[in-house]
Amino acid sequence: KYMVKNAGKDQFHLRVRLHPFHCLRINKMLSCAGADRLQTGMRGAFGKVQGTAARIAIGQIMLSIRTKDVHGVKAVEAFRRAKFKFPGRQKIVTSRQWGFTKFTREDYVAWKQEGRIQPDGVNAKLYE
Repeated sequence: KYMVKNAGKDQFHLRVRLHPFHCLRINKMLSCAGADRLQTGMRGAFGKVQGTAARIAIGQIMLSIRTKDVHGVKAVEAFRRAKFKFPGRQKIVTSRQWGFTKFTREDYVAWKQEGRIQPDGVNAKLYE
C-alpha cells in the first residue's frame, strides 16, 4: 500500500517468496456435562483444518521488490513498515543484483552495451 501511494502501482514489482501451504489442525473437544460419552479422547485425533501457515527457516527470503533507484528509499521504508506485521526479527537487505536477475548492476549494464545479455521478462539471458 505504501509503495502504491508513494511510487505508483506501475513503478515496482513485488515478489512474495513464500506461501502458506502448511495446514494447522484442531481436535475439538467438548467440555460440557455428559461429554465423556460423546468423545473418544485421542482415538482418531487427526483434527479438522483450522487455517494455513507458511513455515520459514532462519535466513529465508520472505519478500523481494525490484524498482528504479529513485524509488529505492521508498521501497526500504515500505519493507520497514511491513516487517512489523510478521513475528520474529526481519532484516532488510538491498541487493547488488540488477532486478531479479543473478547479474550485478555493473556487469548487466556493461554486457547490455556489448550485446551479450538479452532481457527475458523479469530475468535476463547471457550469451557467451
